[in-house]
Amino acid sequence: MNIELRLLKSASLLGLALLAGCISYEPAILVPSLTMSAEDIILNDNPDAANAQLNFGLTVALNESDSLVNVEVLPGIRVLGVDNNGAADSAGIQVGDVILSVNGMDTNHPDTLAALQQQSGGVTEFTFIVRRNTVVFEAQLVGRAVNGNAPARELYRIDPLATRAAYTTEMVSLRGQSNIAVARVVELLPDSPLIVAGIGVGDRVMAIDGVNLNSAQSLITRLNRDYSLGDRVQFDLFDGQEMETVMVQLWDPGRRISRVSLWPLLLYQSSLNPPRNSLSILDFWLFAVYSYNRVEGERAHSLLGIFNFTRDYGELVEEQD
Repeated sequence: MNIELRLLKSASLLGLALLAGCISYEPAILVPSLTMSAEDIILNDNPDAANAQLNFGLTVALNESDSLVNVEVLPGIRVLGVDNNGAADSAGIQVGDVILSVNGMDTNHPDTLAALQQQSGGVTEFTFIVRRNTVVFEAQLVGRAVNGNAPARELYRIDPLATRAAYTTEMVSLRGQSNIAVARVVELLPDSPLIVAGIGVGDRVMAIDGVNLNSAQSLITRLNRDYSLGDRVQFDLFDGQEMETVMVQLWDPGRRISRVSLWPLLLYQSSLNPPRNSLSILDFWLFAVYSYNRVEGERAHSLLGIFNFTRDYGELVEEQD
């Protein structure tokens, strides 16, 4: 009897191990990549650029086809917003129009319009060729100068992922030591792990895992470069009088099952970008007894590869205010 129980237990453990080997995981939510800034940055390398900038009063985007099945980028840029009483509004341009060219220059990307507004070369009058439905017309637009802007000023450095907090660099003086750089907490974003660790606005981070900081940016860079989300990190804090050490568990996005493969019994796959789920049961290469596929809001079912049913199929529709 004991031998049978041991064999059953061993078989169960082996089955669980095989099942675990067939399961893949991914972060439960999409985690964007984070590009680190340099220690010293120049926010505006051309102080005169602000005085020469124009405002067309437009919000534009790529001109994509209205189809979920075959999304193509068509010529021109689509108008998504028009400022009331702005330059484009005065010229008669409306939401939904497609701007084909400006002063004879093709406008197939929003960056083209942005470049014209920033580097006008003293030109303020522009000829827009615009398509509205099947009508192509010409609109004369006078760009309005944006003058008197104050120089850009850095507020803080922000870590939107690992600690979900913002910091500034501050110099502090310790007895018997020269001034050292610390990262002072100036803002806590929702779900910041610093809140759980008892760290608040105004606290100063001197070191992580015993290694001193050089600046607020060095704290952010090290946390996101040298550690993984969910890791535990030692923070050395200074409140102006005493030192304190606390453990901080970096923000963890969690994990989700992205793939389960028990071929040929079943195959399940899931992704967040684009939102997609698929399931195949008894997949014999040429056909599956049952398969299910969801891409965003569209759901498709197939039985034996013969009977197919799709629901929640639609088109991209642009709503106008």
